[in-house]
Amino acid sequence: MPADLDEAGLRALGRQLAPLLRPGDVVALSGALGAGKTTLARAILRALGHDGDVPSPTFTLAQSYDQLAPPLLHVDLYRLEDAAEAEALALDDWLETGALLLEWPERLGDSLWPDCLWLRLEGAGAPTRHLTWRAGPSWKGRWPPHPE
Repeated sequence: MPADLDEAGLRALGRQLAPLLRPGDVVALSGALGAGKTTLARAILRALGHDGDVPSPTFTLAQSYDQLAPPLLHVDLYRLEDAAEAEALALDDWLETGALLLEWPERLGDSLWPDCLWLRLEGAGAPTRHLTWRAGPSWKGRWPPHPE
């Protein structure tokens, strides 16, 4: 079931999603530049208790938040040209004890974890974003948070 969200709605979605996260989870955040992926990631991090800066990891590729429960790695794959480049980030190793927020998951191609929660935001630059999702089997009963 799709949803239309303004910026406050994106932050509310982040607050709903944060307590559902557990080690091994991958949340794939997809959408054009300006669609709200980083806004949503920041909302999730804030809801998990991070009160410092949340820089976009566009240039560093990954920013870890080890102190959170679960530990979270915020990854931005925009600058990758090939899925093989992601291997250097050791994302599978991170999933042993933490969760991933993954911007630009399309860059992984077929290497994306099939059990991820894929959130797609459309409407970059518009007052509201259109959200659609696909949830892997491990998300059954967790997502969507309030099934109708």
